[in-house]
Amino acid sequence: MTWKRYVFGSVVIAGALLFSGATTLRAEDCQKRIIKADHKLHEAIDHHGWDSPEARHWRDELNAARSWCWEHGHRWWDEDQHRWHTDRDWDEHDHDHDHH
Repeated sequence: MTWKRYVFGSVVIAGALLFSGATTLRAEDCQKRIIKADHKLHEAIDHHGWDSPEARHWRDELNAARSWCWEHGHRWWDEDQHRWHTDRDWDEHDHDHDHH
């Protein structure tokens, strides 16, 4: 009977470690996606103008990255403020990238 408890305990611990690692990777992936899209948006605005097709494309990419983060972790990274948001309020922050 003790070997069954040992196996069960090992499986539980392994599952917990796997789950916590997946959460960390997901958060890192989320942050990287947003940072890239935010950076590309700033570049597009600087090089092509705030209402250019390039800027609109990267605004869409930034919104998609934020949505992905929200769906997978119920938070999103604000690159301009360098902090996590736990509310789905990025529409309010989109104006940061308007009319530099």
